[in-house]
Amino acid sequence: MWKYIFRRMVQSIPTLFGITILSFSIITAAPGGPTAAISFEPGVTPERRERLERQLGVNDPWVVQYTHWLIGDDWRQRDLDGDGTLDAYGQRKGILRGDFGNSFFRSRRPVTDLIAEVTIPTLELSGAALLFGLVFGIPVGIFSAIYRGSWFDESSRVMAVIFNAVPAFWLGLVLILVFGSWLEVLPLSGRCAPSLLEGCPPLWGRLEYLLLPTLVLGTGGVAGYSRYMRTAMLDVIHQDYMRTAHAKGLENRSVWFKHGTRNALIPIATFLGPALTGLIGGAVVTESVFSWPGLGKGIVGATIALDYPFVMAVVVISGVASIVGYLISDMLYALLDPRIRF
Repeated sequence: MWKYIFRRMVQSIPTLFGITILSFSIITAAPGGPTAAISFEPGVTPERRERLERQLGVNDPWVVQYTHWLIGDDWRQRDLDGDGTLDAYGQRKGILRGDFGNSFFRSRRPVTDLIAEVTIPTLELSGAALLFGLVFGIPVGIFSAIYRGSWFDESSRVMAVIFNAVPAFWLGLVLILVFGSWLEVLPLSGRCAPSLLEGCPPLWGRLEYLLLPTLVLGTGGVAGYSRYMRTAMLDVIHQDYMRTAHAKGLENRSVWFKHGTRNALIPIATFLGPALTGLIGGAVVTESVFSWPGLGKGIVGATIALDYPFVMAVVVISGVASIVGYLISDMLYALLDPRIRF
């Protein structure tokens, strides 16, 4: 299995580079550029804007910009001020040396520091949503298959369609209106109380702030996992080994959950890999609605401002998460079904 994992990791390298090339070419093709947002003043002279473009390194062709982003530009000198004097072109070491550069905005702070600040809140929300979807979605799918055609099965199918159809931003606004404004039992937004000057307390000390965002982000997972689990369980129930287990006199609980569920979970493992990046994508809307200071909210602002370093850092993180997620799915196949070999 380790040879298979190593081979998959080697194959993922050109895939990751292809993702970064495509993403970088798209964002640099956007009209305006970051200098338009930085120097949004009627009195800005063309000379000042050109100088700012030279200092940021965004006046070069996108191929040159991508190369500098990849291998760094600390080795190069250039006339940044237009006075004929060669200056240090930049301090970036490139992502191949673990440096994503500095943000064009946010006081020109290193992107790695900004990513570290917003990653933990996103992992909290995404992890809670994934756990919520699995804990509720898988049992609902199992019981829907066992009691096929019952009121529980029909109602779960209707709720799954509703949760898949309702937009996340609309559901979030409704929950804020009901539980935050009318009932006043849960906070409206944020990760913790804004009056705390020393940072947020541990997770168990602010669960009320996590409930509504988790519910919004996790309802889609409950709907999806329950439907796929129901389909897989219906296929497993009619297998010969299930009938043999019943004929041997085993209890229904043992047959369903010990023999049937393990084999029915194999298709679910397929969706756990993409779920890692899917939750980050869904968190973009959810974090914006609930003012959750995470990666999703940060990428929205960075994309609008064309903050190239921050956007590309998120692209790399998402690409790595996708590759690792699919690799985890393949490994789960072997754990759930010993017949599968790499």
